[in-house]
Amino acid sequence: MALTPDICIRGAGIVGRVLALLLARERLRVSLVSPPRDPASGHGDVRAYALSPKAKALLESLRCWPDERFATPVLEMQVHGDQQGHLQFSADTQNVAALNWIVDVPALEAKLADAVRYQGAIEEVPSPVHAPLTVVCEGRASQTRAALGVEFSTTLYPQHAIATRIDCEHAHGQVARQWFTPGGEILAFLPLDGPQGKQVAVVWSVRTERVSELMNCEPGAFAAQLAETSGGALGAVAMAAERASWPLMLAHAKRWVGTMPGRPGESFALAGDAAHAMHPLAGQGLNVGLGDVSELAGVLASRPSWRSPGDMRLLRRYERARQADWLRMSLTTDAMQQLFSRPEGMLASLRNWGMTIFDHSGPLKSGIARLAMGTADAQMPRTPFTSD
Repeated sequence: MALTPDICIRGAGIVGRVLALLLARERLRVSLVSPPRDPASGHGDVRAYALSPKAKALLESLRCWPDERFATPVLEMQVHGDQQGHLQFSADTQNVAALNWIVDVPALEAKLADAVRYQGAIEEVPSPVHAPLTVVCEGRASQTRAALGVEFSTTLYPQHAIATRIDCEHAHGQVARQWFTPGGEILAFLPLDGPQGKQVAVVWSVRTERVSELMNCEPGAFAAQLAETSGGALGAVAMAAERASWPLMLAHAKRWVGTMPGRPGESFALAGDAAHAMHPLAGQGLNVGLGDVSELAGVLASRPSWRSPGDMRLLRRYERARQADWLRMSLTTDAMQQLFSRPEGMLASLRNWGMTIFDHSGPLKSGIARLAMGTADAQMPRTPFTSD
């Protein structure tokens, strides 16, 4: 890139690449730090994300939405409590084409990589460069955030997530299924491989003390435990991929913007998992991260031409808006995790009764569904962690 970039983005994952494309569309010059990746360890990427209609529209605007096989629309969501409690959402009831889409991560990453490669305003660089604004999109273990001295407040849940993929005897029917177990664990089956598919992505939030056992047991035994926990909802199941595991946490950076130490005129902003983390039970992690970069790109696009992309007034506007949205979603997921992790009999009966009542609550249920889909009109009061 012949001229100094307007923005340097550290982190070339989904969030970083989407931001780069959004900024390039606004004719901003972007350096995207994309060091060579280590060779794969021999196993495929088993990740899949539930993306909201709002996230889909954003990716479609960048021409980066994966092909139908790799983006399965969810027409129904079924949530099962640990004592016959039941909750159901449907696209028909909400008058939408789909509640969300289960997207294959490698397919989405390939689309974004191709788009970046052909965007002249983006230069991929192996190491950080000076710019008026540096955006950190390195994930929750961000080294840049740590080097900047930004505190990352972390509360570990007594759970790990185990992710894999399974082939099922019966078609998934475009239904996302979730089970809360008496032991406080959460199992989700997310439909893959298109509308007629029989494969699902598994996300199983299990007690930490069980992780080693479940990660190391024979594939057939692991599949049998999945079938038992799901009540045989999709018939017999067989492993279709290796297993991956990571600890679950609720976390956020104490500040999401600031000035670069020792570099006058340069500022930074955090986005995606570098700024926050939440429990995956609601499937909102990447949706919130894409909301971050959409907001930041909008703030920068609306600035007067004489104002630097690193102007702290602009960045604090972004920080206030996104912290409010993250707080709203993280409080919801944390409350649900806390509620269903408690084994007390009276509390279990109460929460399952509450699920059944909520399932018939009409406008309240519809409002929560719109919130999860990113289509809610109402906004909670903005409660920033910091001020101007």
